[in-house]
Amino acid sequence: MKLTDDAQKIIDESPNKVELEAALEQINELLEEQVIQPTELQWTILINHVNEMIKRSIAGEKMSGVDPQMFEEVSKEALMISDKVVQHIGNLPQDEMYVLSIHFEAARQNES
Repeated sequence: MKLTDDAQKIIDESPNKVELEAALEQINELLEEQVIQPTELQWTILINHVNEMIKRSIAGEKMSGVDPQMFEEVSKEALMISDKVVQHIGNLPQDEMYVLSIHFEAARQNES
């Protein structure tokens, strides 16, 4: 996982740095298992999103509802990764899985 200065800054300035680093370690392992390699920009955007997810989890906030049918084109691999991440973070609605899966699906397309 190669991080830009912006990505490292998000991690360093996160009030939930330990939780964020643990989630990113898990994500990196899951991506390696699926041979998915996000670009540096994709990592930065993903890190920011995961940081916000952790904040919502701790605060007990819920994002507005998501229509799962909008995500029918997302691969089962991307959904599986995002489901594991949402479970790892905990205290999040299933809707978070769908939104997060877009990051992994976009990174899957890098090799194509």
